Amino acid sequence: MSENKVVTRFAPSPTGFMHVGGVRTALYAWLWAKKNGGQFILRIEDTDKVREVGGSIEHIQKSLKWLGLNWDQGPDVGGLSAYIQKFLKWFGLNRSYIQSERLKLYKKYAKILIEKGFAYADPYTEEEIEKWRLKAETENKPFLYRDHRPENPPKWDGTMPLRFKTGELKRTVWNDVVWGELSAGPEALDDFILIKSDGYPTYNFAHIIDDIEMGVTHVMRGQEFISSTPKFLSLYEALGVTPPLFATTPPIMGPDGKKKLSKRDGAKDILEYKREGYLPEAMINYLAFLGFNPGGEKEVYTPEELISVFDLNKIQRSGAQWNDIKLNWFNKEHIKQLIPEKYLEIGMNWVPKEYILKNGVEKTKRDLMLIRDNIVKFSDIINIFKNKKTINVIKILNNFSTKIDSFSKLSSEEKYSYLVKNNNENQEFTFTEDSFSKLSSEDEFSYLFSDPSYLFEMLIWKDLKNSPDKFLKTLEYLEKVFNLLGSVDEKDWTYESLKNVVWNYAGEEGRGNVLWPTRVALSGKEKSPDPFKLAETLGKATTQKRISKVIELLRKLIGTVNNTSNTNTKTVIN
Repeated sequence: MSENKVVTRFAPSPTGFMHVGGVRTALYAWLWAKKNGGQFILRIEDTDKVREVGGSIEHIQKSLKWLGLNWDQGPDVGGLSAYIQKFLKWFGLNRSYIQSERLKLYKKYAKILIEKGFAYADPYTEEEIEKWRLKAETENKPFLYRDHRPENPPKWDGTMPLRFKTGELKRTVWNDVVWGELSAGPEALDDFILIKSDGYPTYNFAHIIDDIEMGVTHVMRGQEFISSTPKFLSLYEALGVTPPLFATTPPIMGPDGKKKLSKRDGAKDILEYKREGYLPEAMINYLAFLGFNPGGEKEVYTPEELISVFDLNKIQRSGAQWNDIKLNWFNKEHIKQLIPEKYLEIGMNWVPKEYILKNGVEKTKRDLMLIRDNIVKFSDIINIFKNKKTINVIKILNNFSTKIDSFSKLSSEEKYSYLVKNNNENQEFTFTEDSFSKLSSEDEFSYLFSDPSYLFEMLIWKDLKNSPDKFLKTLEYLEKVFNLLGSVDEKDWTYESLKNVVWNYAGEEGRGNVLWPTRVALSGKEKSPDPFKLAETLGKATTQKRISKVIELLRKLIGTVNNTSNTNTKTVIN
C-alpha cells in the first residue's frame, strides 16, 4: 500500500444497470482522491461471465463521464501507449484495468499461495459439497468447508477449483474509518474459492490482488462486505501485505425507509436521470448528502466545494432514505445557479424544434428565461412548450414591460385571472418578463408548468377534518369528478362546460367537499383559482392525469391506514 499517495477505486461489474448506490460509492472514492491530490481508478470486474451484459463497460464509462467523475487510471487511461500495452499484454504483464485481461496475474499469485501452503486444489464435486451443506443445515450448524478439507489434495492443474487454506482460527479485529473497531469470531473464517474451474478468479481473490497491484489505499464499499472482511484480511496476511483502509458506506433505503432501494421501489439507472433533464452537479450534490453531511446549514454545493469539505469521518452509519422531492429541490436550486448563457445552452436542447421554427431562436430564448424558476428539471420544458394554454400565459408575460407594486398585493385568484386574460384588458398592471417568478416567493403558479406535490391532509375540506371516513369520502368525490369531467369532449373543454357537468353533483354532496379536493388535486395549493378555471387552463389530459394520481395515492393511503394507526397524513407526496 502506498504511504504517500491516496489511491481509491471504483470497481463495478458490467451487468448493465448503474444503481445509484454504486454511483455514490464511486462519488465518495472520487471525492476522497481529489481532496488528497491522489488517484481515482476505474476497474472493471468482469470475471462473472454469466451475469455480464454486452455494452456495459461503455455504459459505466458514459455514466461516470456525465457526472464528471473522470478517472486517472482505467480501461482507456493508464499512462502507457497502446503499443506498449499490447506488447506487455502479450507477455502477461499488461497494466489492464479489466479483470478478464489479467488472468495470468491471478495465476501468478495463486502459485505464490500454493508455495506458501495457503492454497490447495478442491477435488470434490458440487454434489458432494451440497450433501455436506444439507447435512449441516439439518443439524442446525453453519456449513464450513474447512471441516471437509482433503488431507492429501491433488496437485492443482487449473481444471479444479483452487481454494484458500485458512490459517490460524482466531478472532479477527480491524478498524473501519466509518464504523470504528469491528471484529468477528473464528466462525467467519473458511476455505473460500480463489480460482474457479473455468480459470476465472472469484471476486474474493481478484479484487484483493488488483488492490495490491494498483496500490489502493482506501476502499469505499457497502455494508454487505463487512461479513467477508475476515476472509479478505486472512488473504492479505497470507500474502504478507498490509491491507488498505476500509470505509463502509450506509445503504440507500427506499422511499419508505424500510428496505434498500431497488428497481421495485423505482430505482433508475443513473443515465435515466440524465434523460429526464437532471443536472449532473445536482445529482452529485444529492448523492453526496445521502450518507454524508459536512455540518452547518448549507446544502447546495458545487463539485469543487464538495471536494473541499468531504471527510470520511463524517460519513454516517444509518441508512439514507431516497427522496425524489429532495432530489428535485437540489436540481431546481442548481438550475437557478446556472449563468444565463449556460442555462440557455442546455435549455434550447429541450425546446421542441417546431416551437423554435415557428417563433425563432431569440424569442425562444426569451421564453426560456421567463420560465427558468418554474422548472424542476429540463424535461419540464417539453411539456411547457407543448401546452398551448401555458404558451398563451408566456405570450402575455412577454408583452409586459414594467412592473408595479400593486400586482404583488393581489390575491392568488386575481393574479391568476390577470395572467390568463387578454393583456389589453389589464393595462393598469404591467411588469417585466423576468419578474414572474418573483411575484410569489413560493412558486405560486408552479402548477401551471409542472405537476404538484400534495399533503394528504390538505386534500380534506374543513367540514370533513374530524370525520373518521374523511379520506374515503374524499376519494369517492374525486372518483365521481374524474368520471364527470371525462364525459366532456376535449373540443368542449371550457370553463362553462366543466362547471355545468360538476355543479349539480357538488351541490348535492356539499360544494366544499367536492370542489376543494378537486382544486387541490390540480394545483397542490391551499390558495389557487377555482377548479374549473384551473381545469380549463391545464387542459383535459393534464387535469385527468392529476386527479387520477391523487385517486391512486388516496387508495394506497386508505389501505395503509387500515393496516396501521400510525400513518403520518402530513407526509408530502408527489
